[in-house]
Amino acid sequence: MKKFAVTTLGCKVNQYESESVAQSLEAAGQLPAGDARADICIINTCTVTHKAAMQSRQAIRQAIRANPGARIIVTGCYAQTEPDEIKKIEGVHDIISHSDKHRIPGMVSPGESPNPESRIPNSSRTRPFLKIQDGCDAFCTYCIVPYARGPSRSMQPEEVLENIARLGKAGFHEVVLTGIHLGCYGLDLSPPASLSELLSCICKLSVIDRIRLSSTEPHELNEEIISLTASSDNICHHFHIPLQSGNDGILKKMHRPYTREFFTELILNIRKMIPDAAIGVDTLIGFPGESEAAFEDTYTLIEQLPVTYLHVFPFSPRRGTPAYGYPARVPPDIIKARCGKMRELGNLKKKEFYRIFLNKTVEILIEGRMDKATGLLKGVTSNYIPVLINGEDDMKNTFVSVRVEKTDENNRVFGEKLEENTKCRL
Repeated sequence: MKKFAVTTLGCKVNQYESESVAQSLEAAGQLPAGDARADICIINTCTVTHKAAMQSRQAIRQAIRANPGARIIVTGCYAQTEPDEIKKIEGVHDIISHSDKHRIPGMVSPGESPNPESRIPNSSRTRPFLKIQDGCDAFCTYCIVPYARGPSRSMQPEEVLENIARLGKAGFHEVVLTGIHLGCYGLDLSPPASLSELLSCICKLSVIDRIRLSSTEPHELNEEIISLTASSDNICHHFHIPLQSGNDGILKKMHRPYTREFFTELILNIRKMIPDAAIGVDTLIGFPGESEAAFEDTYTLIEQLPVTYLHVFPFSPRRGTPAYGYPARVPPDIIKARCGKMRELGNLKKKEFYRIFLNKTVEILIEGRMDKATGLLKGVTSNYIPVLINGEDDMKNTFVSVRVEKTDENNRVFGEKLEENTKCRL
């Protein structure tokens, strides 16, 4: 038996794929290394930004230093787009493309199943990811992902339902549906399917308590999905929606197929139909040609809309994308200052949203790990509020009703467990 370690950078899809590979290795008799030296090191890389690519190289070198003599296997998006750069790192044994990622368990454990994703995710998470879609056909001008992941490909609806049923039977209460371009789910299938149809089927299956959507594009978050979420007890009241810019000119240069007005109407409609919904938003700051006025368009739009939290990304020029050669690049110090301003606004938005729930009763699903900073148990509401409570280990992976008592300066939310576990949605 050999000991293995998996290092994951980047998105939820990467995390799902890493967990699938790890599960197959364990099924073949290999042991997770934990804090010990590993015989096999798998680094699942990311290249969505220049920083992510740098961190991927650092992770590879760190694995080599920490595990002398180990077999070093590099996969993921950075391995797909920049294999020659990885070859320059002395000590790397294998560079595996996305299309061959499923081969990794068989490479290190001959005879193992070639399709780790057909298994139930043996996840340490209380809320496991299920990748139902991969690839992207959008080709936003700043994004390397379509070149790294290829065209959109969807899991068959029957296979999705089968996986959901298995996860429910295995004792999970919440599943996060994830994909590179989740809103395009089913369009490549024959006959075509849709995300809204899939969600409806999952709800009718009645084998899982919660289904949570990962990031969904604005123009693909349609009325059917919003209405179904509003009427269902199973779909979490939580949307994560990439905006990127609040300036129509920049959106057009980015090849984003919506306008500031469209985005505004979408957010207001969600808030009207689902008053307690958490609405997360991505912003991409410093795209070439982003003037101070264009940035202010983004800032004021977010400021005025009832969004819950922000993910703020600085523009990172990626070789091979159209935007790499665009003129009028924004100086790094200006990008940094603008990102800081946006993050402050995001913290304010989060604080305002959390305060709405003070002295109210909510239901949380207790996570598998204690919060390291406080030593308290952490649970998550349907609308993505992390609540810290006193409790014992036997409460993990259970639903608990709590009263939200306070928030602190770090936007941490504290609650008190109630005796009665009464489900409550505002």
